[in-house]
Amino acid sequence: MKKQVVVLGATGTLGAPVAVHLKNLGYEVIAAGHRKSDNNFFKEKGIEYVSMDITDDSSFEKLPQSGVFAVVNFAGALPASMPGYRPASYISSVVQGTLNVLEYARRIKADRIVFPQSLFDVSYLFGSKVPIPADSVRKAPLKGDHAVYVIAKNAAVDLIEHYYQTYGLKRFILRLSRVYLYHPNPYTFTDGKKTMISDRFLIYKAMAGEDIELWGDPNRLLETCCLKDFLQIVEKTLISPLDGGIYNIGSGGSTLQERIEGIIDVFSPKEKPSKIIYCPEKRSAQQFVLDIRKTVNELGYRPQYSWKEYLLDFKKDMQEQPFAKLWGKECDFYPPKKQENAK
Repeated sequence: MKKQVVVLGATGTLGAPVAVHLKNLGYEVIAAGHRKSDNNFFKEKGIEYVSMDITDDSSFEKLPQSGVFAVVNFAGALPASMPGYRPASYISSVVQGTLNVLEYARRIKADRIVFPQSLFDVSYLFGSKVPIPADSVRKAPLKGDHAVYVIAKNAAVDLIEHYYQTYGLKRFILRLSRVYLYHPNPYTFTDGKKTMISDRFLIYKAMAGEDIELWGDPNRLLETCCLKDFLQIVEKTLISPLDGGIYNIGSGGSTLQERIEGIIDVFSPKEKPSKIIYCPEKRSAQQFVLDIRKTVNELGYRPQYSWKEYLLDFKKDMQEQPFAKLWGKECDFYPPKKQENAK
């Protein structure tokens, strides 16, 4: 009999690939999202879609009331997708929403929950090449657009731990560095203002054969985890015989130099490759790397994809637009005129 898994936040950037991956592995997946319609994206893949709101506990009546093995919760407001600043959204969707999810999981006797934790709970340890341990003390920054978000995430993790200690609900908390994958929308929000994602900006410049500035120290180390490695970790949380804990998501990182060289190699026209312009006087990227030994030792995770391999996957998805029916196409977000100039 197939194990049943509920994926919440299934229309999102990570939730959608997770739902599809688990279906391909043979799980019976119920995809739930805030959107009223998924445009039949999931139906075409043999996955049931449920429209619901995790902040409303009555919405959980739409989900299976028995037989669920795991609840994978990727729902909730994110700073990267929030125009302006609405901190109450973090409290309602991350804290109250997680509590509602936990009550649902307890009531239906689910075996485990999988939950993404913010990387910024260890941001006080950023700035060096010393890998940050998975069980580092969690601290929220008290300034900036991520402050209330991380406060809410830490509260959610505490609630999950409470349900583990009290009810035995196994918990797999995944501290996410940025998970790299293609999404048709090249924009994010920083301090509530819309801005282009830095890597996408560099990719567009490389596609146009334009010079690329490398700011500051080219040897700054930045954590890297491509989607396929991330999906491997999610997969392993569902087969682990352990009760779980907090696990770092990463692969050991890559330098800024390696990143830009890879972007040029994969995306620049061979007859007109971009040139790197070094700007040591400009601000260096803030470096960090996560210690993944616990993820390796306890879950059996083995990073398999390099930065360049990720870029090749990105380029393929950029051409094929595999989630277009759910997310739209790049031309819906980025003016075609600019895309033509970037080719």
